Amino acid sequence: MLLDNIALFVKIVENGSLAAAARQTGLSPTTVSERLSALETHYGVALLNRTTRSLSLTEEGRTLMLGARQLLDEAADLDGRIRLGAQNLSGLIRLSAPLDLGRTLVSEAIAAFQAEHPGISIDLHLSDGYADIVGLGIDLAVRFGEIGDSTLRVRALPAKPRLVCASPSYIARNGAPETPRDLQQHACILMRFGQSTDNVWKFISGDGKQSVRVDGSLIANDGALVRQWGLEGRGIMLKSEFDVMSDIRSGRLVRLLPEHKTPKQPLQMLFPPGRSQPHRVKVFAEYLATCFKTFD
Repeated sequence: MLLDNIALFVKIVENGSLAAAARQTGLSPTTVSERLSALETHYGVALLNRTTRSLSLTEEGRTLMLGARQLLDEAADLDGRIRLGAQNLSGLIRLSAPLDLGRTLVSEAIAAFQAEHPGISIDLHLSDGYADIVGLGIDLAVRFGEIGDSTLRVRALPAKPRLVCASPSYIARNGAPETPRDLQQHACILMRFGQSTDNVWKFISGDGKQSVRVDGSLIANDGALVRQWGLEGRGIMLKSEFDVMSDIRSGRLVRLLPEHKTPKQPLQMLFPPGRSQPHRVKVFAEYLATCFKTFD
């Protein structure tokens, strides 16, 4: 019963209210309140500050919340291994990935993994921006670029360059740039990361390194939308090889300036700090790493 009450406590915090947790779990608000009170009585402390309008964690509640997900994950992992056998995986994996990559390679990996392990459930959080993987209870995140949070555990994945590309229709109307500097005469589709716009594109060629400041009338913080705009012929974009290689092979996009390489973009898997991974997360992480390694 203690574990059940801890699980309910997590639901309350995640949903922001006792009433919302009651709706999600199918319990009555009275039952949810009584079970929260029983949990607080067990620990001898208040876990939540409750008013008619808001709910917040006490210091003790924050401590419980930090350990609760790990405890529940380990219990679910143990339960599945006993009931289904050590070789059968079951339970929930909370995963975060960039929008475009999440809808393509990561989504395909999830489908293949679940075909092998039907007892696995996936909760996929897609975002090109910062994601608080600890606060969201994420087990594993895939992220491009340098990682600022030094507390997270990091596993490097194969790095790929970004490719300059556009649709055949855009090239037919506007021609193709012959040098990186020519991009300044074209409509470029730009990504925004937080408050920063990615409008300085870097290249490496026989002439050395160069940076080109580009411009365009389309800016988005959604990599999938940037790719869609490029497919629609609305401009030239700079996208990860992971995201656009299938479009280039099919002819939906044309790679531009192939002799001018771009620096490889770091890619990594991130894990919460100081927390052992449930067996199912370890197995999925290995599977996902293999998918990235064999990408071609």
